[in-house]
Amino acid sequence: MEANQTIREIIYKNRLKNWQVANEIGIYPSTLSVWLRTELNDERRERVEKALNQLINNK
Repeated sequence: MEANQTIREIIYKNRLKNWQVANEIGIYPSTLSVWLRTELNDERRERVEKALNQLINNK
């Protein structure tokens, strides 16, 4: 199983792009890609989940 599979699925199912999530967090898209390669620590997971919730609720 790929690292952060649940987060990847949420992004895919909500038709979001990684650059949108990265923009909401305030990081470069390449940084998000690096983050998603290994399991996120608690602080990063919280930032990503907050950004996803914001983007999904604003659709």
